[in-house]
Amino acid sequence: MFFPESDPLVGTLLSFLTYAVGFAARPLGALVFGHYGDRLGRKKLLVLSLLMMGGATFAIGLLPTHATIGTAAPVLLTVLRLVQGFALGGEWGGAVLLVSEHGDARRRGFWASWPQTGAPAGQLLATGVLSALTALSALLSESAFTSWGWRVPFLLSGVLVIVGLWIRLSVDESPVFKEAPWRAPRPRRPPPRASGRWRRCRWSPSCATTGVTS
Repeated sequence: MFFPESDPLVGTLLSFLTYAVGFAARPLGALVFGHYGDRLGRKKLLVLSLLMMGGATFAIGLLPTHATIGTAAPVLLTVLRLVQGFALGGEWGGAVLLVSEHGDARRRGFWASWPQTGAPAGQLLATGVLSALTALSALLSESAFTSWGWRVPFLLSGVLVIVGLWIRLSVDESPVFKEAPWRAPRPRRPPPRASGRWRRCRWSPSCATTGVTS
């Protein structure tokens, strides 16, 4: 659908390469989201990462194929995969950090382990959806599956984005971030005040002469 003019083996390799670019973008996303997460807040960046990742996944389900827009189809697919990987790089670290900072000191490691279950749970959910589509494939023709059937899992991600966005907007900012010392307003330095000796000196001819000659 995206690499129809390639040799079957080359098309398969290009498909895996498109999948791999998302992993290449994760370290960059972790650096960017980690940097701004320390300054703007964990919650704001997690909402942004969710919208980026969910929006890119949903957009893949709407993506035209090579037969419709030509070579722009694989290019757009690669860009969306980069957005997914970039957002996921900031998502994972931010989620672990937010949960650990909300947890109590005794069970902080336990609560921080829960975000690790997100990836396996998502894979199980995706496998279930694909299994359901496979079961329905007997009712669908091959042309129907290639035209719209493969888009269903990507479009269903929009429901998860709405649920995740509602959860994240209802969660408070991390208490550790609120109490971070670098967020405290810096005291403004008072303007320098001239000492009494200088106030007396600045009007004298000798001080004026010294200032001019120096």
